[in-house]
Amino acid sequence: MEDEKLLDVRNLTKSYSVSTGAFTNPHRRTVAVDSVSFTLECGETLGIVGESGCGKTTLARMILRLIEPDSGEILFRNQNWLRARGSDLRALRRAMQMIFQDPVASLNPRMKVGAIVGEPLAVHEPSLSRKGRRKRVAEILELVGLGVASLDRYPHEFSGGQRQRIGIARALILRPGLVIGDEPVSALDVSVGAQILELLARLQREFSLTLILISHSLPVVAQLATRVAVMQKGRIVEIGPPHEVLGNPQHPYTKALIAAVPQIPV
Repeated sequence: MEDEKLLDVRNLTKSYSVSTGAFTNPHRRTVAVDSVSFTLECGETLGIVGESGCGKTTLARMILRLIEPDSGEILFRNQNWLRARGSDLRALRRAMQMIFQDPVASLNPRMKVGAIVGEPLAVHEPSLSRKGRRKRVAEILELVGLGVASLDRYPHEFSGGQRQRIGIARALILRPGLVIGDEPVSALDVSVGAQILELLARLQREFSLTLILISHSLPVVAQLATRVAVMQKGRIVEIGPPHEVLGNPQHPYTKALIAAVPQIPV
């Protein structure tokens, strides 16, 4: 149904000037994202998979308006996201959050965890009291598996997996409608990454989250996604349910990706 559509991306394109030596030639451009279109229903998890440099992260950053596209449209809850200004922009921005790839680089080492996770509240809900903010932060930290004692500690006191849990708590504190995870487990050990994926799956159920999961790993995408989009050279070459895309791939590039997944001998 149309009213269940959360995100509608239409012909999104982004290119960059090509550098040659010490100079940038404005007349030579490389296309990072090439006329990408897809829709996302409420509660869905779209896994976007492809090799490094295929345009996955550029696409994610355009959806969040961290960078502006050259052309195309983004409708979020039937509102034109690229034309939003002022209070409309502020309201839409709080409804979209990102979980970053590197849990170390994405957390300010000089801030305590309570301040890091509560920062979005300070920006978007300035009337909330300090006590109220601390209570909300404590609740979300409990939900991601970190105790109240985490509030007054610094990021360096936590392991990589725990830092990513802090990043997830920060992304969810505003109860967003859409969360984009940009390679959220690629910097973690396999076992720790599996725990983070299980946490995301549980939180998606509890919060009725809609997720876009960016990854170069087919097993990661297959674990969470309700639909899979395969990107190659800035374009989506195949999209559909995981059992179709991964079980019966149609595009040669998808077949090559699946063939490249290591098989464990038994």
